[in-house]
Amino acid sequence: MAEKINKVVLAYSGGLDTSVILKWLQETYGCEVVTFTADIGQGEELESARAKALALGVRQVYIEDLKEEFARDFVFPMFRANAVYEGEYLLGTSIARPLIAKRLVEIAREVGADAIAHGATGKGNDQVRFELGAYALEPGIRIIAPWREWDLNSREKLLAYAQTHGIPIDKKPGQGSPYSMDANLLHISYEGGRLEDPWAEPEEAMWRWTVAPEQAPDVPEYVEIAFKRGDPVAVNGEPKTPARLLEALNRLGSAHGIGRLDLVENRYVGMKSRGCYETPGGTILLKAHRAIESITLDREVAHLKDELMPRYASLIYNGYWWSPERKALQTLIDASQATVNGTVRLKLYKGNVSVVGRRSENSLFDAAVATFEDDQGAYNQKDAEGFIKLNGLRLKILAQKGFNPF
Repeated sequence: MAEKINKVVLAYSGGLDTSVILKWLQETYGCEVVTFTADIGQGEELESARAKALALGVRQVYIEDLKEEFARDFVFPMFRANAVYEGEYLLGTSIARPLIAKRLVEIAREVGADAIAHGATGKGNDQVRFELGAYALEPGIRIIAPWREWDLNSREKLLAYAQTHGIPIDKKPGQGSPYSMDANLLHISYEGGRLEDPWAEPEEAMWRWTVAPEQAPDVPEYVEIAFKRGDPVAVNGEPKTPARLLEALNRLGSAHGIGRLDLVENRYVGMKSRGCYETPGGTILLKAHRAIESITLDREVAHLKDELMPRYASLIYNGYWWSPERKALQTLIDASQATVNGTVRLKLYKGNVSVVGRRSENSLFDAAVATFEDDQGAYNQKDAEGFIKLNGLRLKILAQKGFNPF
């Protein structure tokens, strides 16, 4: 017999999985279910989730617009670190989970719930991200993960359960997808179906946001992004809130076929997984942020950030956003961004983002020193001789002692 739970807060999308979970929680635990649906820019009509929840007997339905908080407090701090997992993945799904976990816990406190529940499977990373976040914020919280408890382990079984229990499931002809998808303001991801064969090229019809680079405009488009303390604040001279700015970059990137990624990644639970991603605005933003840092960060600070970035990215990917080590890294990263101010000009063309200009009042680029022309004594080239000899001393000693580098 399931342990006694009086009230549970469910992360609810209104789709097949979470609608079945809602009913299953009511039946299995005999508890009241409160639903929480987060609008983090997935581009779907979410009010239908309210109607479905109410139809299933839910009395408290939370639907919240979290787009600005998501961009400001989660996406932008991550981009200050230039975080990329395994050299390619811009962490679009990973960075959304700590925000959802936070609100699940907060709502549980508000309504006096005993537990929270989510629809992540026992094979994926999201179960780890949700639960590590919840435990960090509310150590005594009870977490229910139906995919680790029930035997409804196929779509056919889920549909049969839904039919048996009168659960309304939308069936929209021509709009179904063979892929498991997750979307938010930063990206959209695709897994399953044809993608389970890592040799199979994704179908063009799979991509939802971006045009094919081959079909993108034949004329490049230029865009300027202004930064203040490491965060983008304006596009083409127009100030924007974090969410609006990311939406603007998504539109630009999508129109030019920017941000597609086909990746086999290493999940935290131990398996390799093939996924495809569209991150148009994020791809532009990463390029621009690195460009403004190139003229405003000291060399050793920039290199230290690059050394720490893979660790920071792994912390986010593996679900440790709320950990003390991520917070410590964030403090260092944010301190480095005090002078990361200025504007970057980029060229968007057929899937590519090229930096073509950068300027800043805090620029460390000194043309008088770097010039190939007469530097008027700004740099004494003879100083390089001693510098090279000192750095070459250990190599000379090794050679003298018979060390053979080949």
